[in-house]
Amino acid sequence: MKNSLKEKFYYRLERFMSKGGSSIFLSLLVLFIFSFLILMGLRLLLITLFPGLDYNGNPFRDIWITFLEMTATGNMNQDNLAPAWLKIMTVISGLTGVILLSMLIGFITTSLNKMLYEFRKGRGKIIESDHTLILGWNERVVDIIRELILANESERKACVVILAEADKEYMDDLISKRLPNTMTTEIITTQGDYANINELERVNVKHSKSIIILANCTESASKDKKVASDVQSIKSILAITSCQGGKNELPIVAEVFTEEKREIISFFEDENIIAIDSWTIMGKLLVQTSLTSGLEMVYNEILSFDGCEVYFHEDQWNNISFYDLAYYLEDGIPLGTYSEEAGLILRPDRETVLKNGDQVVILAEDDSTIKLGTHKKFSPKSIPLKDEKLSQVQKKILILGWHKVAEIFIEEATDYLIENSEFDILFHQPTAELEEVIVHLKATYPEFKINLIDSNPLAIECLEEINPSNYDNVIVLSQSMKEESADKIDSDTLIILLMLRKIITDFENTHLLTQVLNSENQEIINQTDVDDFIISNKLITMILAQLSEEPLIKTFYDDIFSEDGSEIYVKPTTLYFEEFPQKITFAEAMEIANKRDEICLGIRKGDLSKDVASNFGVTLNLEKDQEIELNANDFLVVLSEDEL
Repeated sequence: MKNSLKEKFYYRLERFMSKGGSSIFLSLLVLFIFSFLILMGLRLLLITLFPGLDYNGNPFRDIWITFLEMTATGNMNQDNLAPAWLKIMTVISGLTGVILLSMLIGFITTSLNKMLYEFRKGRGKIIESDHTLILGWNERVVDIIRELILANESERKACVVILAEADKEYMDDLISKRLPNTMTTEIITTQGDYANINELERVNVKHSKSIIILANCTESASKDKKVASDVQSIKSILAITSCQGGKNELPIVAEVFTEEKREIISFFEDENIIAIDSWTIMGKLLVQTSLTSGLEMVYNEILSFDGCEVYFHEDQWNNISFYDLAYYLEDGIPLGTYSEEAGLILRPDRETVLKNGDQVVILAEDDSTIKLGTHKKFSPKSIPLKDEKLSQVQKKILILGWHKVAEIFIEEATDYLIENSEFDILFHQPTAELEEVIVHLKATYPEFKINLIDSNPLAIECLEEINPSNYDNVIVLSQSMKEESADKIDSDTLIILLMLRKIITDFENTHLLTQVLNSENQEIINQTDVDDFIISNKLITMILAQLSEEPLIKTFYDDIFSEDGSEIYVKPTTLYFEEFPQKITFAEAMEIANKRDEICLGIRKGDLSKDVASNFGVTLNLEKDQEIELNANDFLVVLSEDEL
């Protein structure tokens, strides 16, 4: 098939112009030169044919005047003395110049706007190194950055880079509004597909310090959305590995909803890659907090970079006994030992002797403050142990609302509670999906009473009818199974808490807990006499941030969040002492806990349990020679085998 010359011309022109700004500019330049030559030629032709029009007497001046008139219309006054016919060429030159100049200005304006738009999107190459890379964007990202800022506080210069599909201006505005002071940490946001190899190379993934991959939807999202989020996370891990030449050397922490996709990630057999299910952790935390009042404040401090932290510390131990090690340390409480062969062992046997090079898990203010002395710095006196145990009793638990975390809570609670304990779920107009979940739980745990009650927790008459005071634990969760904003869920929670405060006159026998998604709402919730807060996003972000700094700490979390092994409890002092008040040092509190095969991490003062400024009475890792006064309403924070 033959194409006409016109078709060929337009095809070539289209291909040339599609190359972008340089081709457009070159086209305008050629068009200007071509127009200039035409107009200059016509002017010289007129002067040649009609010599009477030549009032200059210099053809080079006519060429120069034509150029000036095309580039600036103000130069048309150069021909004020020209004959009328020559002024026609002056007008044509000026109009041609105006048209071409307008086209050039339009092109420059468009190019500048495009360039500024690209700058706003953050499409440039990131040349940072040793930075923490966050891939994706969700409601937890600001809390993660806040934790990383605290972790980097001692560094002279640190950097967090965020690569997400969200708009860069939106990300920058939200971060600057909620984190006005980033201290020594620079926050860089950029827009792009974080599962794309080219985008990952653009943010210098190979030279990053660690990587956090966030889910791009919430737990309340549909199954299809969660599966799509998990697939995106897996693609990102593959792309990150590809950027490193096929072998991953970077710590990667990824949020993954489904067990199936977490198993796929386990096929990598890479200990640097950690896939976590945020809501499974939250369910386990909810169980432990429901058993022990004050535990959430303990976790808030241990999991955060602001306060005490858990470190894997290696030193020349010189055959010191594990339980004597605490008294050789000015700062730090040994919790267990770790080796590649034996794994993590919390509360090891009393005969355990530490060899040079062993790793010890230590709770301390900072890793720089862990210093082994050459002799014992503290020699606590022995105090008689009362050695009383708590007795397990059947519990009644009321769940107001529903969330995936509630299902995990019930599954985990069956490992802690005795038979015939009761779970009542109050939900307004339960869906078929929720009814199926309850039927499944009843069939799986027939030794427990699990009841679904169709009632509205947002109506005070419904709450009064069920009488929350009759329950050991009241847990407030989301009032909708649809995907809703964190602030909407927290607003419903606040209303329910206010009504519960009116209905329940005595919180001594009823342990009230709630799930608060937006950590900024904590101060508001503080006014409702909630005994503990489950600030889900805040606690999860703490875990994500710590895992990105130290992947090995996952073994510690796996142990303390599991029913098997050791967990952290807040136990009444009446289990340890016969008489009160007890005026002792913290080292002596540690010693009496050792007699119960427990490790004392701190104390909780009962009279400060509602005092926000005093961290609700919780203090961890006190100076070992600090004198404390313990009363019958106080508690010891301990690492123990069980809550008894």
